[in-house]
Amino acid sequence: MGIIKFIKEEIEVIRDRDPAIKSTLEVFLYGSFKAILSYRFAHWLFKKKRYFLARWISQRAARKTGIEIHPGAVIGKKLFIDHGHGVVIGETCEIGDNVTIYQGVTLGGTGKEHGKRHPTIGNNVMISAGAKVLGSFKVGDNCRIGAGSVVLKEVLPDCTVVGIPARVVRRNNEKVSPCETLDQINFPDPLKMEMCKLLARLEHLEHIIEAIPPKDYYDLFKRNIKSDN
Repeated sequence: MGIIKFIKEEIEVIRDRDPAIKSTLEVFLYGSFKAILSYRFAHWLFKKKRYFLARWISQRAARKTGIEIHPGAVIGKKLFIDHGHGVVIGETCEIGDNVTIYQGVTLGGTGKEHGKRHPTIGNNVMISAGAKVLGSFKVGDNCRIGAGSVVLKEVLPDCTVVGIPARVVRRNNEKVSPCETLDQINFPDPLKMEMCKLLARLEHLEHIIEAIPPKDYYDLFKRNIKSDN
Protein backbone atom coordinates (compact mmCIF):
# COMPACT_ATOMS: atom_id res chain seq x y z
CA MET A 1 0.00 0.00 0.00
CA GLY A 2 1.36 3.46 -0.94
CA ILE A 3 2.03 5.86 1.90
CA ILE A 4 -0.57 8.37 0.67
CA LYS A 5 -3.25 5.67 0.39
CA PHE A 6 -2.36 4.41 3.86
CA ILE A 7 -2.59 7.89 5.41
CA LYS A 8 -5.99 8.47 3.81
CA GLU A 9 -7.24 5.12 5.11
CA GLU A 10 -6.05 5.84 8.65
CA ILE A 11 -7.67 9.28 8.59
CA GLU A 12 -10.94 7.67 7.52
CA VAL A 13 -10.72 5.03 10.28
CA ILE A 14 -10.10 7.58 13.03
CA ARG A 15 -12.82 9.93 11.81
CA ASP A 16 -15.27 7.05 11.56
CA ARG A 17 -14.66 5.55 15.02
CA ASP A 18 -13.95 8.55 17.25
CA PRO A 19 -17.02 10.74 17.79
CA ALA A 20 -14.87 13.38 19.52
CA ILE A 21 -13.02 14.36 16.36
CA LYS A 22 -14.18 17.56 14.67
CA SER A 23 -11.84 17.95 11.71
CA THR A 24 -9.39 15.98 9.59
CA LEU A 25 -6.48 18.06 10.86
CA GLU A 26 -7.07 16.71 14.37
CA VAL A 27 -6.09 13.24 13.16
CA PHE A 28 -2.47 14.36 12.87
CA LEU A 29 -2.48 15.15 16.61
CA TYR A 30 -3.50 11.61 17.55
CA GLY A 31 -0.82 9.48 19.18
CA SER A 32 -2.35 6.37 17.64
CA PHE A 33 -1.99 7.82 14.14
CA LYS A 34 1.69 8.52 14.73
CA ALA A 35 2.27 5.14 16.38
CA ILE A 36 0.65 3.14 13.59
CA LEU A 37 2.41 5.14 10.88
CA SER A 38 5.74 4.50 12.62
CA TYR A 39 4.87 0.82 13.01
CA ARG A 40 4.20 0.40 9.27
CA PHE A 41 7.61 1.79 8.39
CA ALA A 42 9.36 -0.15 11.19
CA HIS A 43 7.63 -3.38 10.15
CA TRP A 44 8.81 -2.89 6.56
CA LEU A 45 12.37 -2.52 7.84
CA PHE A 46 11.94 -5.54 10.13
CA LYS A 47 10.97 -7.72 7.16
CA LYS A 48 14.12 -6.47 5.42
CA LYS A 49 16.08 -7.69 8.49
CA ARG A 50 17.06 -4.14 9.45
CA TYR A 51 16.27 -5.04 13.04
CA PHE A 52 18.15 -2.29 14.90
CA LEU A 53 16.70 0.52 12.80
CA ALA A 54 13.23 -0.99 13.05
CA ARG A 55 13.46 -1.16 16.86
CA TRP A 56 14.87 2.37 17.03
CA ILE A 57 11.85 3.71 15.15
CA SER A 58 9.37 1.72 17.26
CA GLN A 59 10.97 2.74 20.57
CA ARG A 60 11.08 6.37 19.51
CA ALA A 61 7.37 6.19 18.69
CA ALA A 62 6.69 4.52 22.06
CA ARG A 63 8.41 7.35 23.93
CA LYS A 64 6.44 9.97 22.04
CA THR A 65 3.00 8.33 22.05
CA GLY A 66 2.92 5.87 24.97
CA ILE A 67 2.01 3.11 22.49
CA GLU A 68 4.56 0.32 22.10
CA ILE A 69 4.18 -1.85 18.99
CA HIS A 70 6.99 -4.28 18.26
CA PRO A 71 8.00 -4.01 14.58
CA GLY A 72 7.78 -7.79 14.23
CA ALA A 73 4.03 -7.82 14.95
CA VAL A 74 1.75 -8.46 11.96
CA ILE A 75 -1.18 -6.04 11.82
CA GLY A 76 -4.00 -5.95 9.28
CA LYS A 77 -5.94 -3.03 7.88
CA LYS A 78 -7.93 -0.42 9.79
CA LEU A 79 -6.49 -0.87 13.26
CA PHE A 80 -7.82 1.85 15.57
CA ILE A 81 -6.16 2.55 18.93
CA ASP A 82 -8.29 4.99 20.91
CA HIS A 83 -6.38 7.21 23.39
CA GLY A 84 -3.68 4.54 23.43
CA HIS A 85 -1.46 5.27 26.44
CA GLY A 86 -0.12 2.04 27.90
CA VAL A 87 -0.92 -0.14 24.87
CA VAL A 88 1.68 -2.87 24.31
CA ILE A 89 1.70 -5.22 21.30
CA GLY A 90 4.31 -8.00 21.34
CA GLU A 91 6.66 -9.25 18.65
CA THR A 92 4.78 -12.37 17.52
CA CYS A 93 1.32 -10.86 17.88
CA GLU A 94 -0.94 -11.05 14.83
CA ILE A 95 -3.91 -8.72 14.45
CA GLY A 96 -6.61 -8.99 11.79
CA ASP A 97 -8.59 -6.26 10.05
CA ASN A 98 -10.91 -3.69 11.60
CA VAL A 99 -9.72 -4.15 15.20
CA THR A 100 -10.30 -1.54 17.91
CA ILE A 101 -8.02 -1.31 20.95
CA TYR A 102 -8.45 1.03 23.91
CA GLN A 103 -5.90 2.40 26.38
CA GLY A 104 -3.94 0.17 28.70
CA VAL A 105 -4.33 -2.99 26.61
CA THR A 106 -1.52 -5.56 26.56
CA LEU A 107 -1.23 -8.21 23.85
CA GLY A 108 1.65 -10.07 25.43
CA GLY A 109 3.24 -13.36 26.34
CA THR A 110 3.54 -15.22 29.62
CA GLY A 111 7.33 -15.10 29.58
CA LYS A 112 7.66 -18.89 29.35
CA GLU A 113 7.37 -19.67 25.64
CA HIS A 114 9.75 -19.54 22.71
CA GLY A 115 8.79 -18.87 19.11
CA LYS A 116 5.15 -17.81 18.83
CA ARG A 117 4.57 -16.18 22.22
CA HIS A 118 1.80 -13.65 21.69
CA PRO A 119 -1.88 -13.86 20.79
CA THR A 120 -3.52 -13.87 17.38
CA ILE A 121 -6.45 -11.47 17.18
CA GLY A 122 -9.12 -12.07 14.55
CA ASN A 123 -11.06 -9.57 12.44
CA ASN A 124 -13.59 -7.08 13.85
CA VAL A 125 -12.46 -7.52 17.46
CA MET A 126 -12.90 -4.89 20.20
CA ILE A 127 -10.49 -4.98 23.17
CA SER A 128 -11.64 -2.64 25.92
CA ALA A 129 -9.55 -0.49 28.26
CA GLY A 130 -7.08 -2.25 30.53
CA ALA A 131 -7.63 -5.73 29.10
CA LYS A 132 -4.69 -8.16 29.03
CA VAL A 133 -4.47 -10.95 26.45
CA LEU A 134 -1.52 -13.15 27.39
CA GLY A 135 -0.29 -16.21 25.51
CA SER A 136 0.00 -17.79 22.09
CA PHE A 137 -3.67 -18.55 21.39
CA LYS A 138 -6.34 -17.08 19.14
CA VAL A 139 -9.16 -14.65 19.82
CA GLY A 140 -11.70 -15.35 17.09
CA ASP A 141 -13.42 -12.95 14.70
CA ASN A 142 -16.11 -10.57 16.00
CA CYS A 143 -15.16 -10.98 19.66
CA ARG A 144 -15.44 -8.36 22.41
CA ILE A 145 -13.18 -8.30 25.45
CA GLY A 146 -14.47 -6.42 28.48
CA ALA A 147 -12.57 -3.67 30.27
CA GLY A 148 -9.98 -4.97 32.72
CA SER A 149 -10.36 -8.59 31.62
CA VAL A 150 -7.43 -11.02 31.63
CA VAL A 151 -7.67 -13.51 28.75
CA LEU A 152 -5.47 -16.58 29.17
CA LYS A 153 -6.94 -19.08 26.70
CA GLU A 154 -8.52 -19.29 23.26
CA VAL A 155 -11.76 -17.41 22.60
CA LEU A 156 -14.05 -18.78 19.90
CA PRO A 157 -15.49 -16.42 17.26
CA ASP A 158 -18.52 -14.23 18.03
CA CYS A 159 -18.00 -14.28 21.80
CA THR A 160 -17.95 -11.64 24.53
CA VAL A 161 -15.64 -12.33 27.48
CA VAL A 162 -15.23 -10.56 30.82
CA GLY A 163 -13.50 -11.03 34.15
CA ILE A 164 -10.26 -12.32 35.67
CA PRO A 165 -9.65 -14.83 34.27
CA ALA A 166 -11.95 -13.98 31.38
CA ARG A 167 -15.03 -16.11 30.79
CA VAL A 168 -17.59 -16.15 27.97
CA VAL A 169 -20.84 -14.32 28.77
CA ARG A 170 -22.26 -14.09 25.25
CA ARG A 171 -21.89 -16.31 22.20
CA ASN A 172 -23.41 -15.78 18.74
CA ASN A 173 -25.50 -12.91 20.15
CA GLU A 174 -27.06 -15.20 22.77
CA LYS A 175 -26.52 -14.88 26.50
CA VAL A 176 -24.39 -17.54 28.10
CA SER A 177 -24.92 -16.00 31.55
CA PRO A 178 -27.36 -13.28 32.66
CA CYS A 179 -26.10 -9.96 31.40
CA GLU A 180 -27.19 -6.53 30.24
CA THR A 181 -26.86 -5.00 26.79
CA LEU A 182 -23.10 -4.84 26.41
CA ASP A 183 -20.77 -1.96 25.72
CA GLN A 184 -17.37 -1.10 27.17
CA ILE A 185 -18.58 -0.71 30.76
CA ASN A 186 -21.92 -2.48 31.11
CA PHE A 187 -20.64 -6.00 31.58
CA PRO A 188 -21.91 -8.48 34.14
CA ASP A 189 -19.90 -9.11 37.29
CA PRO A 190 -18.63 -12.74 37.11
CA LEU A 191 -18.14 -12.92 40.89
CA LYS A 192 -21.68 -11.72 41.50
CA MET A 193 -23.01 -14.32 39.05
CA GLU A 194 -21.15 -17.11 40.87
CA MET A 195 -22.54 -15.91 44.21
CA CYS A 196 -26.06 -15.95 42.74
CA LYS A 197 -25.55 -19.55 41.59
CA LEU A 198 -24.27 -20.52 45.05
CA LEU A 199 -27.25 -18.91 46.80
CA ALA A 200 -29.66 -20.61 44.40
CA ARG A 201 -28.02 -23.96 45.13
CA LEU A 202 -28.21 -23.34 48.88
CA GLU A 203 -31.90 -22.47 48.64
CA HIS A 204 -32.52 -25.65 46.65
CA LEU A 205 -30.80 -27.77 49.32
CA GLU A 206 -32.78 -26.07 52.07
CA HIS A 207 -36.02 -27.02 50.31
CA ILE A 208 -34.85 -30.66 50.10
CA ILE A 209 -34.01 -30.70 53.82
CA GLU A 210 -37.35 -29.13 54.74
CA ALA A 211 -39.15 -31.83 52.76
CA ILE A 212 -37.57 -34.65 54.81
CA PRO A 213 -39.98 -35.90 57.54
CA PRO A 214 -38.71 -35.12 61.07
CA LYS A 215 -38.34 -38.81 62.02
CA ASP A 216 -36.35 -39.66 58.88
CA TYR A 217 -34.20 -36.60 59.41
CA TYR A 218 -33.50 -37.65 63.03
CA ASP A 219 -32.54 -41.17 61.95
CA LEU A 220 -30.27 -39.76 59.23
CA PHE A 221 -28.65 -37.44 61.76
CA LYS A 222 -27.97 -40.35 64.18
CA ARG A 223 -26.40 -42.45 61.42
CA ASN A 224 -24.08 -39.61 60.49
CA ILE A 225 -23.03 -39.16 64.14
CA LYS A 226 -22.23 -42.87 64.46
CA SER A 227 -20.24 -42.92 61.23
CA ASP A 228 -18.17 -39.94 62.42
CA ASN A 229 -17.35 -41.77 65.64
